[in-house]
Amino acid sequence: MFDKAKKNGTELLGKTNRIVEGTSIIGDIVSKADFRLDGELIGNFTSQGKLVIGMSGVIKGEIVCNNADIEGVFQGKIKVLEVLNIKATAHIHGEVAVGKLSIEPGADFTATCTMLTNTKEVTVKDGK
Repeated sequence: MFDKAKKNGTELLGKTNRIVEGTSIIGDIVSKADFRLDGELIGNFTSQGKLVIGMSGVIKGEIVCNNADIEGVFQGKIKVLEVLNIKATAHIHGEVAVGKLSIEPGADFTATCTMLTNTKEVTVKDGK
């Protein structure tokens, strides 16, 4: 009667996890879907999708993802396999490794930057 969704990754299309302003997390986050953070994360973040750090968002730790938009604060190491968009309101401090980089005028970008070649997709281990 009901068809089960195929496990090829398409069941996550259009789905976004969200951590709202006023929420603090201490620990690591692993996600296969897109993610928006308007709160605070002290820890590591890994995703096969896109990470958006909103204007009120803060991450202190290590990030590995396919794409990212940063409007808030990031401090640590970040590896974005495809495109990293840094907005004018962003404050980035640490180490950055990217496939492609876009920085709007006005952004605080105090980081070392390495351009990646021959990047592969982010792999996320199931916690089972």
